[in-house]
Amino acid sequence: MAASVTDRFLRYVVIDTQSDASSKTQPSTEKQKDLGRLLVDELLSIGVSDAHLDEHGYVYGTISSNTHKNNVPVICFCAHMDTAPDFSGTNVKPQIVRDYQGGDIRLHGDSAQVIRVADHPVLKDMIGHDIITSDGTTLLGADDKAGIAEIVAAAEFLINNPDIKHGTIRILFTTDEEIGRGVDKVDLKKLGADFGYTMDGSKAGTIEDESFSADAVEIAIKGVAIHPGYAYGKMENAVRIAGAIIDRLPKDMGPETTKGRDGFIHPTGLSGVMEKANLSFIIRDFTEEGLKSKESLLEEITREVLKDYPGSSYTFTVKEQYRNMKMVLDRNPEIVEHAVEAIRRAGMDPQRSSIRGGTDGSRLSFMGLPCANIFAGGHAFHSPLEFVSHQDMEKAMNTIVELAKVWEERA
Repeated sequence: MAASVTDRFLRYVVIDTQSDASSKTQPSTEKQKDLGRLLVDELLSIGVSDAHLDEHGYVYGTISSNTHKNNVPVICFCAHMDTAPDFSGTNVKPQIVRDYQGGDIRLHGDSAQVIRVADHPVLKDMIGHDIITSDGTTLLGADDKAGIAEIVAAAEFLINNPDIKHGTIRILFTTDEEIGRGVDKVDLKKLGADFGYTMDGSKAGTIEDESFSADAVEIAIKGVAIHPGYAYGKMENAVRIAGAIIDRLPKDMGPETTKGRDGFIHPTGLSGVMEKANLSFIIRDFTEEGLKSKESLLEEITREVLKDYPGSSYTFTVKEQYRNMKMVLDRNPEIVEHAVEAIRRAGMDPQRSSIRGGTDGSRLSFMGLPCANIFAGGHAFHSPLEFVSHQDMEKAMNTIVELAKVWEERA
């Protein structure tokens, strides 16, 4: 059992599963199905007899109830198969630092990449652990293949130990979480779960019951194009207008200058020519009011800039992405309470915290499947410095097992 979760993880991370926001398909990349097919084979081999891959790339499976109680809620454990487009996920070469004894970790594939204790103080809690990294030329994929490995390993353990009583457990592995489409095509009726947990958090012992609320904003600018040799008093360059909007953003309201419960306005894309330009933003805040005030501020900045360009115009489009799952979880307190108890039983001091981001669970909660987020053990996500501890993945696996027991006991 000790090697199972890590062995699985090492198999999964070498499969390239990066999602692609520019794609219109679901999944956004066919290669995500390569991991999905492997996972179906592994689930079938351990006794999850209904495991299957659907046309959207999702993997579904069931661990049948083995208790005489008929009132145990059906619980879902969820993780996502895709990795972020932010850094290469092709040709991942995982490395293991066995029995870590402290100090910075230099990655062999790119000596300029160093996991520094000063930047990642959690390493001080990992003395004696076996730490898995990439070689520095790619991301690792612990986000969220660690969560997948933990769920499969826990499923195997529960199936092989029928004396551990539990209700029906549903398994869901999603695609395209990293580009905000992770649950677009999930069939909740087929899933048939009452509550859920995403295994997509970071530090061991953490349960997250609150996330950002999130919107995307697109600003399309239409300028006035004319030959630059005859432009005096006539040209209104859309690229220059876009730059002026970016320049007026509050410096203390970006992701690089905010922390804790502060929200932000984050420009994520700019393209254009003289005639037209497009700006992309993500807006984040823990409250609906904070989200709307930031969107109002951004549109006010846009209006003010356009006053200097009377021949130009703009459109301002807001698209809802997800909402703070705490609004749903507060109506179902047992979801978090049971997870806190399971983490304690797995030998850790439970820590409740908020996500400066979102998970599939954020959207699932508002779709009718209330979900909290449990640690998977990874750190430095979306970067070549990503790492995860074998021992922390084991703790996450044990938390899943204990959580199944708690729900059965308290039914």
